[in-house]
Order: sequence, then C-alpha cells, then structure tokens
Amino acid sequence: MPLPPIPRRVKIGDAAAFAGTTPRAIRHYHAIGLLPEPERGGDDRRRYGYDDMIRLLWIRKMADAGISLDDIRAGFEGTTAIEQSLARLEETLASKAAAIEAQRTAVHRLREAGSPLGLLSPLVSGRLRDLPPGALRSTDLDTLLVTERIFGPVGAAVQVDRFIVLATHPELRAEEDRLAEAESALDDTMSPDDPRIEDLAAQRCAHETALVATIDRAGLDEALDDLLDQHDEHAGEEEAEATMSTLEAIGKMPYDFSPARVRYEERVIELLHPADQDSDTPQTC
Repeated sequence: MPLPPIPRRVKIGDAAAFAGTTPRAIRHYHAIGLLPEPERGGDDRRRYGYDDMIRLLWIRKMADAGISLDDIRAGFEGTTAIEQSLARLEETLASKAAAIEAQRTAVHRLREAGSPLGLLSPLVSGRLRDLPPGALRSTDLDTLLVTERIFGPVGAAVQVDRFIVLATHPELRAEEDRLAEAESALDDTMSPDDPRIEDLAAQRCAHETALVATIDRAGLDEALDDLLDQHDEHAGEEEAEATMSTLEAIGKMPYDFSPARVRYEERVIELLHPADQDSDTPQTC
C-alpha cells in the first residue's frame, strides 16, 4: 500500500494542529526566542521541519506540566536555574493540590449537610448534625459564621451549645426572640440614657444566665470537652483559617447599631462580667 505524500516541511497551521497549540502561540514562542524562526518558503511564509516540530512538542509538554516559558527557555539553554524553578513549581503544585482537596472536602460536607451548615468547620457542623430539620435558623448560622471567622472553629464550637439549647427548649427560644425584637427597637430615636436600656440589659443578662445553666444541666460542656480533646489530636490535619482579635473584628465587621444599642451592648457586658468579680464566681443580674 503506497504511503500518502509526506511533506518535508509544513506551514504554521499544520504545525500548530499537530502540536496541539495555535499559530498565535507559536508566533509568541518565536517572539520570545523560545522557538527559533524556521526557514520561509517562496511565499515568505514559515515552513517547519522535523527538528522544529520536535522542539515545539517538547515546549508543549513542558508548558502542560506548568513550567513557565522563561524556565522552558532556561532548560533549553542548559542553565542550572531550571532546577530551582522546578523545585518551586513542585511546591506550588503541591499547594494547589492541597487546596483542591480542601475544596472537594468542603463540597462533600455541603452536599451531605444539605445546607450552608456544611461550609462551617467539621468541629462546628458535627455538633449540630443531629438537630431536627428547621431547628437551626439561618440567623444562627450567620452568627456561627462570624464567630468562626473571629475566634476560629473552637470558638464557634463553644457557641454551638447556645444554639442547641435554643433549638431544644422552646421557652428559651421564645425569650430569645422577644429580646431580639426589643433590641431592634433600640434605634436612633432613643437616647443612650433612656432607663429602658438598663431594664432590657438586665433581662438579657438573666436570659444568658438561664442559657448557661441549661447548658450545664444538659452536660453539653462535657461533650464539647471530649470533642475538643479529639480535635487536638488531629489539629494538624486541617489548616485553620486565620482569625483576628475581638477589637480588630469590631473595627472591620459593620453592625448598624444606634448609640442606644451600643450603650445597651456595653451594659450587658458589664452585667455579665462585672469588674469586681473573679471568673469563678457565678454571675448575677
């Protein structure tokens, strides 16, 4: 069987098609000195021979491996810098592979949870997995998201106790809703010196005290301690997201609080953590 005509040289379009690239890319290789200019035919168009094609194929192989064009040129020139470049490339690829694996894990958790809860750290989402559907509100997830950003997964896992209690004790959830509605009324029409602020702060303090007592009775803090012990054993398996101090967070996370609301928040903190009490003394409101 006779062979089809075998060209001794091919035009740039055929060279690009065979190498799996584009004429534009080949022209760029010429412009940066990566691929020598080939001979031109009578029509003044480039013609590529066997050696040109071999070099072009190696360029494509190295580019597909992620090696920069400058490093490919250094490799062809035989400089020792290519070894350092390859070491950096290997580190970069390893970092990208770890990032992709983390993304796959996050997507898997999101699909498994069926809600944005799956995007929070496993330390947080794992503690809420057994709650009945609808027990956790979207605002609860919002709060946990912010807490995890500021204090990390451990800080958010501690806060989970609060939402477990609210989800399983309707009377505490009702009081939480009542207080939240009253707090939203602390707008710019109210003076920071309004006596109602003191009364509402005392109610919030009493509610928080009741929440802590319920958490203690349910043994949630003990369950958290066991979970944190397990977390410490595997703490190096996942890189924690960067956290920030409370003061730094206050300056960067916007809340549309009126002066009255700010004074209320300050008063709640004062009631919950009086300066003349040590940390082991039960709080009173």
